[in-house]
Amino acid sequence: MSNTSYTKIFSGSFIIIQLALDRLNSAGINAVVKDESESGRLAGFGASIQGYQELYVHDDELSQAERIISSIKEELET
Repeated sequence: MSNTSYTKIFSGSFIIIQLALDRLNSAGINAVVKDESESGRLAGFGASIQGYQELYVHDDELSQAERIISSIKEELET
């Protein structure tokens, strides 16, 4: 297992990830998106779940990012 200073805070569809990215960027948080299906497609392999992405933030920004993600989840549930 590799050591990293980034933590996964959310995973979901492309559209929800873009919403989260926008909110995080507005708060000054630079998040990283991991998209295994797109990486596989670019390498010539098929993907099992299209549009599924993971969102990572630096550990220094984790608590603020978690609050933003929680508010997004609440919005989506209502």
